[in-house]
Amino acid sequence: MVTVDWPVAEGIHAVSTVRCGGISLGAYGSLNLAMHVGDSAQSVSQNRNILRQKWLLPSEPVWLDQTHSSKVICADTATVMPVADASFTGQPGIVCAVLTADCLPVLLADKKGQWIGAVHCGWRGLLAGVLENTLMAMPGVDFIAWFGPAIGNTIFEVGYEVRDAFVKKNPNMEAAFKVFGKGYFLADIYKLARLILKEVGIDDIYGGTYCTFTDTSRFFSYRREKVTGRMVSLIWREF
Repeated sequence: MVTVDWPVAEGIHAVSTVRCGGISLGAYGSLNLAMHVGDSAQSVSQNRNILRQKWLLPSEPVWLDQTHSSKVICADTATVMPVADASFTGQPGIVCAVLTADCLPVLLADKKGQWIGAVHCGWRGLLAGVLENTLMAMPGVDFIAWFGPAIGNTIFEVGYEVRDAFVKKNPNMEAAFKVFGKGYFLADIYKLARLILKEVGIDDIYGGTYCTFTDTSRFFSYRREKVTGRMVSLIWREF
């Protein structure tokens, strides 16, 4: 488990898993929590049972059909797996969740302890505004954020078109890219998310010190392995 260390209000709980501690085999070894990656459905179901029991979850997480979009849903009303890349709630007992294996999971909580959210931030979602959309969907006004495990800035190679699109969105984002060969850049996905949050007034940001690609023992990485599992980052309110 990754320690989610941030000064949230009493009653808010958060978990970010690692790849260890489950029953999946081979490329999915061992705590794969995603149904869509080719792993045995029975293994994933058992891994999800392990997740619920180990962290005493108050309910089944609201699993999303993530498509690298900017779509956000209210987890309170989700009855089937919705197509979205973020969810939020103001109700206790509802578990918001995002699956990742290089993309950046961002957990959000307002300082009064009422509103919480989980956001799946690939570069496409960040560019499209998934973080901004999630914050706009929640009535809270003073939020803090935690960054879970994502691909590091020494590995995340992108083309010039990605860099140019972010710089067009906000010229300050040029600081998140480093030239890496002709037409290519190394992108800092943590810095991109941090700049976006600061732009909307959020300065209390925690986490963001991992690299899923290089830490092979703890994390799944799609860029490293292609066929692989997914970790999950969860947040819920106790009361």
